[in-house]
Amino acid sequence: MNSRTLREVAKFASGLVIGDFLMIVWLSMNDILPTSFMGIRLTYDMILPALVFDAALFFILVHYGWHVGKTPVLRERTFLLAAGTVFGIVALAHLMRVFTGADLIIYGWAVPLWLSWIGTAVTAYLAYMSFHLALRMR
Repeated sequence: MNSRTLREVAKFASGLVIGDFLMIVWLSMNDILPTSFMGIRLTYDMILPALVFDAALFFILVHYGWHVGKTPVLRERTFLLAAGTVFGIVALAHLMRVFTGADLIIYGWAVPLWLSWIGTAVTAYLAYMSFHLALRMR
């Protein structure tokens, strides 16, 4: 298959993904769930992961369908700055949890506060190193 055919297939598939996204939203808004469809049991717990997956798949297909062969080059310095920013935000979130003493429960498991101290130290170090390496690349 040539790239033009693959682009057209990606455009068609992006339309199918949007249709699936809208169907999931419609099912959740009309109190039809839980229900079975083609042997699959659909429940309210499946709504958010399905919507996130459909949105991610849609963006990938749209990017491929309309921008194939034009993928921008990510510079290493830009990547390090972005990673440092994300690590810094996560470190601040952990630090806020430590100082506020907020409870964090994941699937019924109460995450201990000492784990946020470790998370703060590790992500702060990764943020520092990312920014340090990015600034050394000048």
